[in-house]
Amino acid sequence: MIAKLKDILNLLERIAPSGWAEPWDNTGLQVGSRSQEIQKVSIALDPTLRALRSASEKNAQLLFTHHPLIFKPLSELNIDTYPGNVISESLINGISIIAAHTNLDAAKGGINDILSELLDLQHVQVLHKSENAEGIGLGRVGDLPEPCSFRDLIKKVKTIFGVDNLRVSGREKSRIARIAILGGSGGNMALHAFKKGADILLTGDVGHHHALEAMALGITLIDAGHFNAEKKAFSIFANRFIEMSRNEGWDLTVEIDNEEEDPLHDV
Repeated sequence: MIAKLKDILNLLERIAPSGWAEPWDNTGLQVGSRSQEIQKVSIALDPTLRALRSASEKNAQLLFTHHPLIFKPLSELNIDTYPGNVISESLINGISIIAAHTNLDAAKGGINDILSELLDLQHVQVLHKSENAEGIGLGRVGDLPEPCSFRDLIKKVKTIFGVDNLRVSGREKSRIARIAILGGSGGNMALHAFKKGADILLTGDVGHHHALEAMALGITLIDAGHFNAEKKAFSIFANRFIEMSRNEGWDLTVEIDNEEEDPLHDV
């Protein structure tokens, strides 16, 4: 059976309802027609022009991303700059674009659950509960199977996310037993992590003032980078999405864009 874009959106709505997204977010359809037939999907973390052109080269009809293309209402559509250039080329090439962002972060089996699985966390709880639904929310907090040293944890995190460098704020504790984790930008969750008894908050995009707050609370922050943690988790979700599409009986090919790179790099 050939899926239409509305079928894929309905599946995602069952997994991660759009009502679970943060108020500032813009999840779901970004560009395209719900009636479009979809036989091939390209999955990427970011809706960049490169990702769109990669989807076009794969003859995909859909680019499915974690981060939305459009966050705020557009006052103009300038096709020479982002996101207008992506919108323009998507329309010219007949490629729809959809996103599952903070609703997927919050959902059971979503980005933050996957991150907690990668760290083998036990007795996992939601870090910051959603006001819109019971039992879901942003971030996770849980216990390691066995306490470990800070340096052993650093080695594990580097291995999981395939990075050589991490940014750290706060005291390097000798014993780590409980970890809070939030994909993307989660430095503002330090107080929630503290209240949940976490020794470490692992996230990305940690700002100066969030680092100061964490130090005052006695929480050690590990900044793995916005791209690194979410790319790993979203790739795992993509493989699960492939299985979901098979269960729906769709004649659908799904490919993960493995050419993405972190827009920030060390020099």
